[in-house]
Amino acid sequence: MPGRSRRTYAARVRRVAGRPATATGKGRYVAVRVALVSVLVVAGLRLVQVQGFEAEALSAKAENQRSTVITVPAKRGAIEDRNGIKLAFSVETRALSVNLRLMRKAWADYAQKNPALGQNFDTRAAAAATFIAAQLPGKITEQELLADFHKNQDFTYLVKDVEPSVADEITKKFPEIGSEKQAAREYPAGTLASNVIGLANWRTDDQDVSKHNLHGIAGLELQRDADLAGTPGQYVADTASGNDNVIIPGTERDVQPAKPGNDVVLTIDSDVQYTLQNQLSDYVRRSHAKDGSAVIMDAKTGEIYALADDRTFNPNDPSTYTGDLMNDRAITTPYEPGSVNKIVDATAAIDTGVTTPQSVNTVPGSLKVADHTVHDAWSHGTVHYTTTGIFAKSSNIGTLLLAQQVGPDRYMDYLRRFGIGQSTGIGLPGESRGYVPPRNTWTGTTFGNLPIGQGLSMTVVQMAGMYQAIANNGLRVQPRIVKNEIQPDGTVVPEAAPKTEQVVSPQTATTVRDMLRAVTQKGKDGNSGTAPTAALEGYQISGKTGTAQQVNPVTKAYSDSLYNITFAGILPADNPRFVVGIWLDAPDTTLPIGDSAAPLFHSLASYLTQRYQLPLSSGPTPYMPLQINE
Repeated sequence: MPGRSRRTYAARVRRVAGRPATATGKGRYVAVRVALVSVLVVAGLRLVQVQGFEAEALSAKAENQRSTVITVPAKRGAIEDRNGIKLAFSVETRALSVNLRLMRKAWADYAQKNPALGQNFDTRAAAAATFIAAQLPGKITEQELLADFHKNQDFTYLVKDVEPSVADEITKKFPEIGSEKQAAREYPAGTLASNVIGLANWRTDDQDVSKHNLHGIAGLELQRDADLAGTPGQYVADTASGNDNVIIPGTERDVQPAKPGNDVVLTIDSDVQYTLQNQLSDYVRRSHAKDGSAVIMDAKTGEIYALADDRTFNPNDPSTYTGDLMNDRAITTPYEPGSVNKIVDATAAIDTGVTTPQSVNTVPGSLKVADHTVHDAWSHGTVHYTTTGIFAKSSNIGTLLLAQQVGPDRYMDYLRRFGIGQSTGIGLPGESRGYVPPRNTWTGTTFGNLPIGQGLSMTVVQMAGMYQAIANNGLRVQPRIVKNEIQPDGTVVPEAAPKTEQVVSPQTATTVRDMLRAVTQKGKDGNSGTAPTAALEGYQISGKTGTAQQVNPVTKAYSDSLYNITFAGILPADNPRFVVGIWLDAPDTTLPIGDSAAPLFHSLASYLTQRYQLPLSSGPTPYMPLQINE
């Protein structure tokens, strides 16, 4: 047994000795094992990182790559006049687009499978361009479409504001053309009340038309944007490409419907607005004025029936979108009103008991105020005017004599009561407050200017608001341009009640209103007022003319040739229904109609009496003595 064991061991040794059992082989074996272990360790660590730390982020990234949140624009509410006539509304349109990557791939595959047809991407693009341009004349040309089709990108928008039926025809013939729902704003009346309505247009984010939203950029469209715009909806859909946002049909989910915006109902009467715009524009043209603004206001409620500038823009014509035309001067542009401001003096003098309408006042030919000498618009020696005559004839000297008796502090208080230097709160963007110099800055010269309507400024709406207070028995009512809103379900939401202030007592207001009837009086021996041409047969009219020197932009001093011409009137004086305010910017006062806006008031008043069938006044305007001749 011992011998056998040795032989077996020796044989085994010989067999093992035949293999390459070297130190180098053993080292390679160990290296391979180490490398395998290292790879497994790295893979395990990466797996832990992905599953433990990055799982949520990667999952979200993957989800974003295959689905997209699509915003659904809300239908914008309409803007209507007080009679329900739509002045602005939205219509559904389409924006056409093309997925160029898919278009190229589809037609490359088609051409490869059908070589006999001889069609390729270029021929398909040309056919599509020809067809689409023919369906959309004036919107896009074949050349523009071909340029779009050959863009070095995967996706592009082609044209917007396409009628839905036309878009359907195009996408039916060329399925690679996409059609996206959008909306367009329509302004059927063009320039009518456009200074009030303003403009809504597409607003682009990151130059991506798919993110366009219809928003207000001027006028009430801007001021009431939140109410008109509504609340957008949204849904989630799968997309063919994360970059292209091409929606896969049938994948829409998590739908949140859009909520339409409210309709906004104005106090404006379209017919009155049309008449005011046309008559004002014609009067500005004939008087050679630079500009003009006017307002027609309800004497009791402060509602605006018409608010016009002589020039305005057409929201349907982008070439008119200029700052000059889109500026609503009736509320943004203050001016020195001249003698139309004397209603403050008349009211203060009557209200404080300084005078009565029949009181006789000695008025000299000139008056020294501080370092200034004041004259009337016509030369005269010492005359005797009734208080009614001072305002009917618009005597600067007589007005200042009464204002001095009222005193600067009380006078400043009446300016405040009438709202001068304060925003009216009419509800339109860009409204000016006008200007009244702070009381602590007044000098003797200041109080020689303010009572005659120089050295302060106001808008045509503020000016009319003063006369509205007198027409409404002393109660000043905040002017309004919006009557109510109508929600999508038909619920009417009225505007908040306007702010009011009792400026003076009803008795004082009636007295002043009766005094100002003499402005339209025609008499002999110095007993004519300044505006007989404003008179309207069958109706008593109260009003006041104004002629204010403008500041020469070069010399910075008052000009002897540039004037603000104003008129404010109450119709009828004995039962007020309307107040009309007119401002003409630097008309040619050498022309027959350039020195007064009274004839324009007459024409507007005549129209209003017919439009609303206003009852005739109870009797003719009583004759009032203006000048006492010895």
